Formats: sequence, structure tokens, C-alpha cells
Amino acid sequence: MSAFELGELLQQSHDTVKAMLADGIDTDMELAIEHHLASPDFSKLEKAAVELVKLGYHVDEADEFDLEDGSRWFCFAAITEATLNEQVLAQQTREVADIAEQCDVEYDGWGTDFGDDDDDEDE
Repeated sequence: MSAFELGELLQQSHDTVKAMLADGIDTDMELAIEHHLASPDFSKLEKAAVELVKLGYHVDEADEFDLEDGSRWFCFAAITEATLNEQVLAQQTREVADIAEQCDVEYDGWGTDFGDDDDDEDE
């Protein structure tokens, strides 16, 4: 991964934190942070998953999908709990990007769902 690509990921992380703060999110609330990785090579993706588990991330089961060009890719989310702390999230971004580079897989940054889940509990 080039320094430019890492810089883009760190800027994306910064922008996401800034937008969430502007939306009024509670900075003390623990969030499930999902780091998204993908590859057309399942074995490389699996290697990345093993390395991320060693670092304490929970790894979802891989999904597969087809691109418009017909190629098949695999993806998973590496999940950790964190508050909305820009330094912590930047460090996680660097950490996951480093594993992605070592394993030759794509890293698409992180996201979280901080919506109201109360509706799910009533079902």
C-alpha cells in the first residue's frame, strides 16, 4: 500500500469521525467498528483474517460476491469495540492497512452502525 493510499484511508477516517461528531454522537459510547477487507483470492483473505484475530479483532464469516466484470471476490469485516476517538481509529486504520498489505488484500476503511436498535428487540 502506498503512502498515498494510507493517507486517503486516514483522511477518510478523520472525515468519518468529524461527521459523526457533527451528528452529535456520544463520544463515550462504545461502537462496533467494522474494518472491511476483500480479495479475489480466498486464501489470502483467510490469512489476513488469522492475523487480525491474533491482534484481537473478531472476524465475520467471509461473504462472496461477483463484480460487473464477472470476477468473484470474497470479503469480511474485522470488528472491534471502540469509542469515537480519532487517534484510536487512526491507529486501527494503520494496523489493518498493514495486515492488508502484508497479505495482499484490499482494505476499504472502517464503518459503524450507531442507529437505534430498539426496534430489533421488540421483534
